[in-house]
Amino acid sequence: MSSLAFADVRRSDRDEVHYRARAFGPDARLHEFVVVNLSPHGLMARCERTFEVGDRVRIQLPVGVVVAEIRWSLGGRLGAQFETAIDLASYYELIATLVRGR
Repeated sequence: MSSLAFADVRRSDRDEVHYRARAFGPDARLHEFVVVNLSPHGLMARCERTFEVGDRVRIQLPVGVVVAEIRWSLGGRLGAQFETAIDLASYYELIATLVRGR
C-alpha cells in the first residue's frame, strides 16, 4: 500500500467507543484490549502489553474476529489497521451493538 493510500485510510472518520475486546497476539496468547476508537479500517486501543510495529493480532469483535496489523504502539496504546476493511453494513451493526452496550 502506498503511503498516500495509507494516509487516506487513516483520515477516515473514527467513532469513539469503549469496548473490552479479547485479542490474540502473534504468540497466540490472550490479551485484553480496550478499544477507544474505531473505523471500518482499524482501531485504537489500550493494552498492557507492548506490541511491535508489524505484529499481527486477531481481535474478537461483536461482528466476528478481525485480523489486524499493529501500525504503532506507545505508552499502553496502539493503533491497528485491519487486514480487510469491515463492510459498511457490518460496521454500522457493530457501532449500533457497541452503543447499545453502554
